Amino acid sequence: MTGKPKPEVYTVERCYITELLNDEAWPEVSLARARVRPGVTTQLHALSVAEWYVIESGSGRVAIGDAGPQTVTAGSLVAIPRGITQCIENTGPDDLVFLCLCAPRFLQDCYTPLE
Repeated sequence: MTGKPKPEVYTVERCYITELLNDEAWPEVSLARARVRPGVTTQLHALSVAEWYVIESGSGRVAIGDAGPQTVTAGSLVAIPRGITQCIENTGPDDLVFLCLCAPRFLQDCYTPLE
């Protein structure tokens, strides 16, 4: 499978998303790039799929479930089990950019807003 990513879109989650891989031919996984502007915290939410963040650039704080916020920077890996609350805050002066890997693949009905 080859192709170009879909265009970046602004979401109700208060971040920009570029879907890199989200295809019914590959139901096991999806991959997107997220971009959060400085000073923004994404919407508190939960997913019905497991998710991993790989921080590419920027800095922030991620809150997962009942655990206190954890600092993330380029190279950080964050594992988020399915059904657990989550949000991420950009605490730096530049965009916070990270890959979002979901298994199985992300579909909009996987997303539950909690605000």
